[in-house]
Amino acid sequence: MKRYILFIFLGALVTCTVSAQKIAYVDMAYILKNIPQYETANEQLTMLSKRWQKEIDGLTQEVQVLEQNYQTEQIFLTDDMRQKREKEILDKEQEALELKRKYFGQNGELFKKRESLIKPIQDDIYTAIQEIAGEKKYDIVKDRSAEPSLIYMSNKLDISDQVLRKLGAK
Repeated sequence: MKRYILFIFLGALVTCTVSAQKIAYVDMAYILKNIPQYETANEQLTMLSKRWQKEIDGLTQEVQVLEQNYQTEQIFLTDDMRQKREKEILDKEQEALELKRKYFGQNGELFKKRESLIKPIQDDIYTAIQEIAGEKKYDIVKDRSAEPSLIYMSNKLDISDQVLRKLGAK
């Protein structure tokens, strides 16, 4: 009998202490699309990327021309001239690889530029989400665009427009 009373008491205690969590969603893709600074930053990154890629492509073409010239003139060259040309080709290839790594590598110029342009925008969004979650007492805020298993969500739970208003975007 004591076990049953203890079991009922523990059940009631657990029921009282468990409360529903308030959840909200944001659509980061939608938010970013509606922030003009983000679009401007993306355009700048695209222009830089294209300019740097053009520079690398120019070096790559130089390497190809050097290789073609070497192939056609190879039989007429002395051993010293061949070695000199081969070294010239290898140096130019190495230069192109170094430039590619400098611009597009893991910690390259593009990464640094993206960090300096995009991170402040993301920080502002994160701060706005935190403020809204605090005001509305949300326990969890999830990114709708990053939830592949999300099949349905009520529009009442989407706070993306509130975040945009908080950021001053239209």
